[in-house]
Order: sequence, then C-alpha cells, then structure tokens
Amino acid sequence: MTDSFHIPYGKQHITQDDIDVVVETLKADFLTQGPRIGEFEKNFAKYVGAKYAVAVSNGTAALHLSLLAFGIEPGDRIITTPITFAASANVGKYIGTEVYFADIDPDTYTISLIELEKLVEARSEGFFKAIVPVDFAGFPVNTEELRAFADKHNLKILEDACHAPGGYFTDSKGEKQLCGNGNYADATAFSFHPVKHIAAGEGGMITTNDEELYKKFLMLRTHGITKENMKIDMVDADQQGSWYYEMQELGYNYRITDIQAALANSQLTKADAGIARRQEIANKYRAAFEGEKIKMQKVVEGNLNAHHLFVIEVDNRKGLYDFLRTQNIFCQIHYIPIHLLPYYKKFGWKEGDFPNSENYYKRCISLPMFPTLTEEEQDVVIEKVKEFIRG
Repeated sequence: MTDSFHIPYGKQHITQDDIDVVVETLKADFLTQGPRIGEFEKNFAKYVGAKYAVAVSNGTAALHLSLLAFGIEPGDRIITTPITFAASANVGKYIGTEVYFADIDPDTYTISLIELEKLVEARSEGFFKAIVPVDFAGFPVNTEELRAFADKHNLKILEDACHAPGGYFTDSKGEKQLCGNGNYADATAFSFHPVKHIAAGEGGMITTNDEELYKKFLMLRTHGITKENMKIDMVDADQQGSWYYEMQELGYNYRITDIQAALANSQLTKADAGIARRQEIANKYRAAFEGEKIKMQKVVEGNLNAHHLFVIEVDNRKGLYDFLRTQNIFCQIHYIPIHLLPYYKKFGWKEGDFPNSENYYKRCISLPMFPTLTEEEQDVVIEKVKEFIRG
C-alpha cells in the first residue's frame, strides 16, 4: 500500500454528467424555486412508487415537517429507536414532544415490534401519537406488520428511510414493497447527504400517498405561505393582484435549491446501478466473513437491503477500529445509542434501559461501503479485518 492509499467508510460518486447538469442549472434563470425541483419530485415519486413527493433542504427537515403535518403538538409522545442518527429523535424535541425509545431486534438492528408492543401496551390508549421506525443501514422495516399494530393503537407511522432508497420487503401477499411507496407508512423521509445513495450535497424528500398531508408539506416547507385555498377577508380583497399570498400557518424555510435538485435528479438515474454494486460488495463481505468470529446484519429472504452501511459486530471493536486506521482504512461507528447522549440523559434515560442497543453499540463497526469501492480495496479491507480477528 502507498501512503496515498485511503479507504473511507462512505464516499460520493460524482460523474461528468452530474457536473454538466449543475453547470446548466447555474446558467439558467432559476437557482431556487424553479423547474428542477418539480422535475426531481416527480421522478423520485415514480422511483419509489409513491403518489406524492416533496423535496426539502435535508433529511432532518423531511422528518420535522412530517411530524408537524401529522398534527404532532407540544406534550405529545412519539417513539423511535435508540440506534439511529440523533435527528430521528431530535425532530420530536423541536416540536416539544416527549421522545420514547423501543429497543432494537439484535439481528436486524431495526426497532423491535415485540419491544414496541410492550412499550405501547403498558400505557393508556392514546398515550403515544406516532412511531418513527428507521430502515437502519438499509434494512427495510416491515411496515405492513407495523401498520397493523399502529392501526390498533391509532398511531401515525413516519418511516425514516434515509438509509434505504431502493430497498424493499416482500409483504404477506408476496408483493415487493419499496421503502417510501406509501402503502403502509403515512409518510417517509429520505436524505441526499453526500454519503447516501443519492448525493446532492444536502437535501431531503418526503413521500406519501395522502393528498392532505402532501398539501401540508408544500405549505410548511415555505414559511406556511400559500396562494392556494386563500381565505381573503380584507375589505379591499378585489384590489389584490397576482402578488397576493397568505401565511396560514407557521412554517419553515426548508426549501431545496434547483442546483441540488438538478444534481440529485442526475444521481437518481444511476441509483439502481449503485444499489446493484452495493449488493455485490455486501455479498462479498458475507462470503469472506462466513465462519469468522464476526456477526453480520440478518438477511431476510424476499427483502432487499439497500446497504447504505455494511455493519459487523466483533468482540474487540475499539481494537479493530484503531488497527484499521493504521492501515489507512477509515471505518465509522453507527451509532452511539441516542438515550446515552448527554442531552437525552437529562430526561432520565440511562445505561441499561435498552440492552440490545447498548450491546450492539459496544461491538459494531461500519466497513467501507460505496459503489466505487474497488475489488482491490475491498480485498484489503477483508484481509486486514481477518488478520485482526484471527490475532
């Protein structure tokens, strides 16, 4: 290996056609609130099979606006998983809700329906308002099963699919259910951060099949301002021209730019190829580590894990992490359990509350996973992981 040999855990892949479309947009009339946004929304909705898609400034904004559109208010209570990026919980705190956690399944690393049932059924009916399951690392949550549970308890489902565009599970009818298609979740949030499947610098998307929610998303992402269904009650209403608009709710400036939308739309055309390459990388890791003292995320027949991450569990995680860095292999840890972050410990959460999540965190490490990872680079990663594990 040369000194320049450097393998990160994730990396964007920007091609000349991506650059060309961004330059073309920079030369056009609109840098924001222009035609590129609607074009991207239409194409993304088609990609995941949803009726509606609303592009926003980032994945966190997508989660936040979804809860607002659900009607979640201060004092309400939502549930998410401890093993996710902090944003999945933080968006509830932005509104002033109480955030609860349900432990993960130790094999899929996604929220456990068993633990969720224990949590919800131990409280009075109506205690919780929404669930925020996470398609962690790209593993698709079975939202069909979750929908049956949510309907029983009158809960909204906000699927956090920021790791999983293109992923799917097979439902009880034998049909593939793409993450974000809106058939079971009320709304789904996606992210276009550079290390995600679709890189736009920053950016996010909300998908839904609910027209009422769709209209709320559109209003809330632009300050709560609209020119539709206006409630003009002014004495001189007949004097208002085409400039007139109304702010009907307190919204946010969560708009995406045409520059980002153009890049994301170009990236979307290569999403399937990226997913296919991620499957090849994951399959090679699995074959190489079979029989080693390494635990890997569960494989479910009929599911497609979108593999934003490839996570393994090992006994000496810190030792492996440090050793790989000496070999210029820069892995990452996903994630510190949210309930153990200092901010959330202020609300009474403590070590021991969620043993599956805590045990996972002590052992997990994310190996390099991105479409441009070469065979040579992956061979080196596999060799060095085995070298350390075998002592």
